[in-house]
Amino acid sequence: MNINKIAELAGVSRTTISRYLNNGYVSEKNRKKIQKIIDETGYVPSSFAQTLRTKKTNLIGVILPKISSSTISRIVDGISTELKKDGYNVLLGNTDLDIEKEIDYLNIFKNNEVDGIIFLAKTISNRHLEIIENLKIPIVIVGQNIENYSCVYHDDYDAAYFVVDELIKSKCSQIGFIGVGEEDIAVGKERKQGYIDALKNNKINLNNEYIRIGDFSSESGYESCKDLISKNKNIDGIFCVTDNIAIGAMEYLKSQGIKIPEEICIVSIGDSKVSKVVTPKLSTVHYYYKTSGIEAAKILINKIKYKNKDVDKIKLGYKYIKRESIR
Repeated sequence: MNINKIAELAGVSRTTISRYLNNGYVSEKNRKKIQKIIDETGYVPSSFAQTLRTKKTNLIGVILPKISSSTISRIVDGISTELKKDGYNVLLGNTDLDIEKEIDYLNIFKNNEVDGIIFLAKTISNRHLEIIENLKIPIVIVGQNIENYSCVYHDDYDAAYFVVDELIKSKCSQIGFIGVGEEDIAVGKERKQGYIDALKNNKINLNNEYIRIGDFSSESGYESCKDLISKNKNIDGIFCVTDNIAIGAMEYLKSQGIKIPEEICIVSIGDSKVSKVVTPKLSTVHYYYKTSGIEAAKILINKIKYKNKDVDKIKLGYKYIKRESIR
């Protein structure tokens, strides 16, 4: 069965069949006739042949840092949901927070005819930019605001400032910070700056002894909190840049019999599933992660369909969720 036979059985021209298969204009009457024949014959068009005709693969490469992360799964859900509406399939490239793998996937997708790329970025180095600048296909970056590129990102600075201000309103004055490296602009740099400025604007001196930098794991949160508290007994509040880090910090505090929030309040960012079930329940910031995926997909589809060269920026808001870990 081929396109000529389908045209003959449907009583339309080969050109009409081609337009139908490539989502071009076909009258409703002819659409019904063609679909009826396709249903009866079980005809499946060759994807390779379609690619040759349209120069489109209907594949989108998505580069992500950790597929097991609940945050990342929410973003990918949004991306997949939106792309599916336009007939796109997703190729996932899981990097396990390895920059070399990110570089590899950028090159793989660059050389393997995907129609576009969505990059869930933790860091953007000069090596990343060198490849991105030479891409012949559109790319949208999620999670970081990178100059000259279309991005969907969160208001990390303001969210961090807000939760530290909430600690201060809860009578905390000796506030610790557990974060990640500043090579991650959004989580490492912007959230730290929000912490610093909230202290400054509330006339609380910044004490560098209260700052600990680790990685994104709960184990790092545990060890960072252990080091922080063992050397600073007067800490009465802690801001952790992610829920996962906060869970580890809370585990350490509980292991030492330190009461949350009576003795130490703790806040974070993420509103992960575990933040709702840990004891005490974690006060945190809700980010619209699925929405970020949806918006990134919309921008990319627009670029593919209309050859749109505009630099689109979307900064998403947040919602503070007060639970039991703060007074």
